Amino acid sequence: MSTRPTRGDFVAWRTVTTRWRDDDAYGHLNNATYYELFDTAVNAHLYEKTGLDIRALPQIGVVAETSCRYFREIGFPEPIETGLVVDKVGTKSVVYRIGLFQGDCDEAAAEGRFVHVYVDNTDPARRSTPVPDTIRAVVEPLLRPAGEARA
Repeated sequence: MSTRPTRGDFVAWRTVTTRWRDDDAYGHLNNATYYELFDTAVNAHLYEKTGLDIRALPQIGVVAETSCRYFREIGFPEPIETGLVVDKVGTKSVVYRIGLFQGDCDEAAAEGRFVHVYVDNTDPARRSTPVPDTIRAVVEPLLRPAGEARA
C-alpha cells in the first residue's frame, strides 16, 4: 500500500493517552513508542474480544515482523487513536495494519505492519502451530485487504 491511509481504512479503534516520557529529545513521539502502540492495539483487541488471558493460551502469537511508515510528527500531550485492520489470516499467522491518528486529521500520522505467528506455548522449542479458533474468531471480522477502504 503506497498511499497514506485514512480513518476509513481501519475497523477497530482504541484511544491511548500520551505521556511526557513518550516524546524524544526532538519533541516528537519516540520511534520505539510507535511499536509499543502497535503491540498494544493488537493485543488489547485480542484480550477484549476473546475475554481470555491470551498469554496463557496453549498457542500464542509471537511477533515475527514489524514495520512503520511515518507521515507526520505526533506526540505529547494529545491522545492518539489507533485504528486496527487485518490484511490476512493464514494457517499459522495473522497480518495486522495499525494506523495512528492524532487530532482531527483524517490521514494517518503513521502506519504499522505487525505479524503474529502462532507457536505452541507448551513446547519449549515453540514450534509453529495453527492460529487458535478463539483468535481466528476475533480477527476474521477485521479482515480487509490492503488498499480496500471501508464503503
